[in-house]
Amino acid sequence: MCCILLGITAVSRAQGGGGGGRPPMSPADQAARLKTSLALTDDQTAKITAIYAAQAKSNDSLTAAGVTDRAARQPIRAAATAKIKAVLTPDQAAEFDKQQAAMRQRGGGGGAGGGGGTPPPPQR
Repeated sequence: MCCILLGITAVSRAQGGGGGGRPPMSPADQAARLKTSLALTDDQTAKITAIYAAQAKSNDSLTAAGVTDRAARQPIRAAATAKIKAVLTPDQAAEFDKQQAAMRQRGGGGGAGGGGGTPPPPQR
């Protein structure tokens, strides 16, 4: 039983289900978070929402095909990140890079929209 439970947990986490019980952020929520942190214009926010929506659709296709490998999703994240940076001003892109680096240090994933928010508090 324990092995089955561990296996299900591993697959769930690989599919993005393990973030402290939080559901993944919607493309609109991801763009809204960037709008606040990078002072995006409405036009930039709309473009970035579309980029996140395309990324989510690609990830959903991989999930539907049974692909659970994080490495398979890395090119999708990298492409979305490049597209987002193309929408940003140089100052916004520099801040975006800082945010992404901080997120990777916290272990919240990388690329466009990985993680988000603050990590859950430690369990006591």
